[in-house]
Amino acid sequence: MRLHLLALNPTDSVTEGFLPAAARLGLAVTLLTDRPERHRRAYERSVADGGTLPELAVVPCDVRDVREVIGRMSALGRPGAVFTNSDHLQIQAALAAGYFGLPGKDWRAALHTKNKAQLRRVLAERGLDDVRSAELGPDDDPAALLEEGPPFPCVVKPREGVASEDVVLVRDAAELAERCREIRARRPGAALVVEEYLEGELHTLETLGDGTTLHALAAFRTELSPPPHFVEERMRLLPAPPQPHAEQITALLGALGVGFGACHTEYIAQGDRARLVEVNYRSIGDRCDIALAETLNIPLFEHILRVHLGEPLPADLGARADGRVRIEYVCAGRGGTLTAAPGASDTEHDGVRLVYRPLRALGEEHPLHRTNRDYLGVLRATGTDEDRIDRAVAEFLASRRWEIV
Repeated sequence: MRLHLLALNPTDSVTEGFLPAAARLGLAVTLLTDRPERHRRAYERSVADGGTLPELAVVPCDVRDVREVIGRMSALGRPGAVFTNSDHLQIQAALAAGYFGLPGKDWRAALHTKNKAQLRRVLAERGLDDVRSAELGPDDDPAALLEEGPPFPCVVKPREGVASEDVVLVRDAAELAERCREIRARRPGAALVVEEYLEGELHTLETLGDGTTLHALAAFRTELSPPPHFVEERMRLLPAPPQPHAEQITALLGALGVGFGACHTEYIAQGDRARLVEVNYRSIGDRCDIALAETLNIPLFEHILRVHLGEPLPADLGARADGRVRIEYVCAGRGGTLTAAPGASDTEHDGVRLVYRPLRALGEEHPLHRTNRDYLGVLRATGTDEDRIDRAVAEFLASRRWEIV
């Protein structure tokens, strides 16, 4: 059977997760992308490093245009399954799967989760988790919001943004106008969302569903950089999805129509109340999904692909419950050229496995983005004892050097 996979940039989730899983399932893969050469280079490096890939064809396609996607798939031959793990391509994949009569996500749910203003409207219409929110079109004047009395401090972000890019806290009307101007200069034509700032610990809920059964797989606690920006610096796997938060978030996902495949949801814990931040209708990224598969000891990527092949999930996934994970992101503190950094490593000592992967090559020059594009590398620590994990991470970071000139 042939899987048609839509992608923009190469990601670790696809290269190290979904493609090897497709190979284990005996699937041939046609990867449609608007960046074919980047993918070919990424897969050549993966194979050279010992990675396992399926029978794979990389096909150029304007994957943001669903008409081009369906046309190219039809020319290639009817797919057996359609899948994407990209935030930006969920609607296209859902519509393409529907066109060919294949299992897939409801395109309306994909729209509700991608469009942050629509997400707030849908929940407000249903009387659920009403967060004060307003949408600013590309030509709308932020001053018009002042008549409605926005709840300062508030958060400004792109309506369809990802990875905390251009998400910023503003404390008054002057800051609101200035941040909107700056974001629009970087993103001409982008619509913005202005919404109330939710205080509290940031948590995630990772779910997996087949349209009938929805599993609450895991939950992370996320530690962020200080405001006004929101860069994820550290993530810790919680012993179990906390209640009643998991039940509340699952209900919100149901109201949005979410329940097929993987979903990564972020929320603020305010006592016993979970306040929704955003829904990403895909698996968690930045190597957390790889860590999750290892720690839970389940074929996570295979489960996700099987759902898109039309197979039901087992009632019990058999996930291990005693595993612990800490993900540490090494962030650039300034713009410039990376002149010193450790290479990739994979070690195990005292019951802790440490896997480090660089995310920026020596000699690369970058400005400071104040997003996850500032990551120099990611350290994944897994084991069963959090104290040992913390000591191992501290020792690793203290013994390595990252320099930007």
